[in-house]
Amino acid sequence: MNGWVRPVRTGWVVRDFVPGPDVDEFAEPDQVTAALRAEGASRGTLLAVQHPHRTPEALARGLGLTAALPIARAALDHLRALHYRQVHDVIAPYQVDGPDGCAHGVLCMVDPAEVGRVTHTEEVFPDVVAERSAVLSGLACATSAAMLVPVSGGAALTSLIGDICGELAESVVSHVDSGGRRHRMWLLGKGSRQTELLELLQEQSLLVADGNHRVAAAAATGSLLALVTAGPDLQIGSIHRVLAGTGLDVDTMQRRWQEIGLAVTRGVDPAPPRFPGVVVVLAGGEALRVALPDMGSEKPQIDHGVVEQVLVREALGIDPDGPSLRTLPAGRPLPADADALVQLAPVPFEDVLAVHAEGRRMPRKATYFTPKPRSGLLLAAL
Repeated sequence: MNGWVRPVRTGWVVRDFVPGPDVDEFAEPDQVTAALRAEGASRGTLLAVQHPHRTPEALARGLGLTAALPIARAALDHLRALHYRQVHDVIAPYQVDGPDGCAHGVLCMVDPAEVGRVTHTEEVFPDVVAERSAVLSGLACATSAAMLVPVSGGAALTSLIGDICGELAESVVSHVDSGGRRHRMWLLGKGSRQTELLELLQEQSLLVADGNHRVAAAAATGSLLALVTAGPDLQIGSIHRVLAGTGLDVDTMQRRWQEIGLAVTRGVDPAPPRFPGVVVVLAGGEALRVALPDMGSEKPQIDHGVVEQVLVREALGIDPDGPSLRTLPAGRPLPADADALVQLAPVPFEDVLAVHAEGRRMPRKATYFTPKPRSGLLLAAL
């Protein structure tokens, strides 16, 4: 059927295993470069296809993204021939269950430019969008999916997906990832059930839960591979901030925050905060609790914006868009060159919906929805 939500016209389903590490495990370019530098990781992996200019070979030859794309296209063709089988006109009911929640959804193609249907939840980095757009256009293939959640009415979607998965019985893909999550995927071809599910999806207004940069990049191709899911047990984790290469010690940071009127308590519990309004900073073997000011302008107030503009820019004189401030999803290892870890509470889903209702966007990298789909199980031609 035609519409802004469509089947995958031409796709590739993994036959045995996804080659290489999960491309979504890496939050920063230097982590990608390090992974590709590891023995056996720079050739024949989807990670190398998505980041061809960060492979050891490309760096040694001084190849930029444009020059490295032909190598990536050849590598993708090789991977599809070795590890995938081609499918046509399918949508893919999908279930992932693990320690960080469960999501029952459907992989399909979505037009990201459909007015009023797909809404970004966070601001984006223009350079990241430009890079991902170039990769998508150069490969003409989506290798990972964004995660979209309905604004309302998700229970009916979850129920229908559960019924269809039960009818399809054995999944075509069953995979347990490094975090202990079980991913199962079915294929649903043309027929009454596919039409029913697509018609239900067409009625939804969707928020970007994960993949704001992928959604923005897909605007150039007009087609986005997405997992549409309402849970039933989605969770939002924290995305912290890391200060690195600043030359600032814990005493200096405490003093500067106090000089602008912030309440700072030293020697507190080093655990991350559970509720918004405060941050816990780990630096120099110390733990500091910093109460965030009420900016008064917009409600709900999202802590990440206050941290970047007040604690980082105003008090410390550091450009939040520069290399000294990085993002770090909860549970990821701290970089070796970190000066401080600014731990933030998760953003409540009610606040995400409230920001959306007001027509605003949250700061970049503020929410970490889980569980995510496993990249590479289904590839889609663009």
